[in-house]
Amino acid sequence: MTGFGRSESILRNKKVSIEIKTLNSKQVDLSVKIPGSLREYEFELRNIISTSIKRGKADFSISIESTEETHTMTIQADVVKNYYEQLHEIHKSLGLPLPDSIILSTLRLPDSLKTEKQEICPEEWTLILKNIFEALDNLDKYRIREGEALEKDILFRVGEIESLLESVLPFESKRIETFRNRLKKRLEEVVSGDLIDSNRLEQELIYYLEKYDITEEKVRLANHCKYFNETMADEEDTGRKLGFIAQEMGREINTLGSKANDSDIQKIVVRMKDELEKIKEQILNIL
Repeated sequence: MTGFGRSESILRNKKVSIEIKTLNSKQVDLSVKIPGSLREYEFELRNIISTSIKRGKADFSISIESTEETHTMTIQADVVKNYYEQLHEIHKSLGLPLPDSIILSTLRLPDSLKTEKQEICPEEWTLILKNIFEALDNLDKYRIREGEALEKDILFRVGEIESLLESVLPFESKRIETFRNRLKKRLEEVVSGDLIDSNRLEQELIYYLEKYDITEEKVRLANHCKYFNETMADEEDTGRKLGFIAQEMGREINTLGSKANDSDIQKIVVRMKDELEKIKEQILNIL
């Protein structure tokens, strides 16, 4: 499910910013960006985040900025001395005077200056961990708001399918009469009316009506819709289950359409399929 969570805090001379963004995905797909000073905690971080989000693509990042105006830098004396001696020999071999700015030049060369690494002590990590849980909590609140709107939309569409299923009933009786007249007309085209065995005609009619009967599909589809609504009311791990129920709903709708043998019912089936496809898209957002 899509979501966003953020938290910030100040630890001594450091500003810690934590962000997590999530998108839809069937599995947990986690990307973590953290400073080098937190590498030893990466495995713990991944476990915490994966357990919290359960499912989805997540981008998690921690940035640590110094709040001091100047950064502590150390001159690497051995490195600078080595650079100086090499430059001195080069100038001497070329017969050139050694400029007074040579020391400043060596300080610009690689590894002459070293920025002190900002270590994270256990106490600071405990506070950072607290901020991580705060960001995850904000993410959950965001997803809950999204989920409430999502639930409303999905339940509305399931209700639409149930209403469309009810609208099939008037066309069923008409379909039977239409099929009876069509079969009789075709027989009369090849056989004289007085030679038609009415009993035999009724037997054939019953056979075809049973073959194209959609009562079973209607009952199963209605039960699937009811079970879908009940499952939506569950609090945990409903996403995959709803996906399976939606597949069963699709199977009954397809069978209903193939057995309908009626243009009006097939139009209703197309509308059912449209609603179901929208439901399936939304289910991907559900944990």
